[in-house]
Amino acid sequence: MTRRPTGEAPPGSCERPDGDGSHAESTAPPKVPELAAPELTEAECRRCGTYIAGLDGRYACGVCGWVNDHTEGHRRLPRADEDPDRPPKGRRRPKQLPGPQDPGPSGPSGTGG
Repeated sequence: MTRRPTGEAPPGSCERPDGDGSHAESTAPPKVPELAAPELTEAECRRCGTYIAGLDGRYACGVCGWVNDHTEGHRRLPRADEDPDRPPKGRRRPKQLPGPQDPGPSGPSGTGG
């Protein structure tokens, strides 16, 4: 077995030659514009009059179920590619677990015949 000199990165290592161990070039997510924090707003429910709070002028009443239209908000809603929590491209959805087994049209067996 050949020993490598001290301080040299192992073969196949991701470390850069300058030795800082940074992976910025290969794993940095795409640059996404900063979204402003939503503003907490308050109003009365248009259906039942309950005092409600919302984000950026978008409200939902927990008492009667009234919801105002999303276009009534103070700012536009962010697009999917502006969402900081959006999974990276190429990531697949997790597999669904199989549901309960269907016994079929004849029903359970074992009734004799």
